[in-house]
Amino acid sequence: MTQQSQDHHAFPQDLRRELAHHLADWSRRTGIALETWALPAEPVSGPVANAALACIMEALSNVERHSRARTVSIAVTMNQGGLRLTVSDDGRGFREAEDGRGMAIMRARMASVGGSCSIDGTPGAGTTVTGVIPHARPPPRSLWSTCDDNPD
Repeated sequence: MTQQSQDHHAFPQDLRRELAHHLADWSRRTGIALETWALPAEPVSGPVANAALACIMEALSNVERHSRARTVSIAVTMNQGGLRLTVSDDGRGFREAEDGRGMAIMRARMASVGGSCSIDGTPGAGTTVTGVIPHARPPPRSLWSTCDDNPD
């Protein structure tokens, strides 16, 4: 993503609408078929939406540049646990991923909002990017707080 596109989408008002727009444009531009399995029904905005959108767009960029995929499937869901996104392609996959710039960007964007990202490839059978952003992060516990919580 360029800096201009990151600034323009700093805080999407509606992740579902933003994704629908970007996904249609991406598929039309690349000629790669796109299956949308799920998009969030409730509004998602702010840093969580920004991180999810950035991760998905980077995953699609990687599909376009490296995978030779014919079809990509996208699912973004929200539940009590938080947001979960999946981008799967039917491309060439890989044996062991080199932690390149794109993978580092996806992991960093998800980590910036307390989430995580995994990238799994199977040679000849495609790649799946999965991201999870929990709703609430428990406060970090120090070693000392364990002792302080036990009145003796």
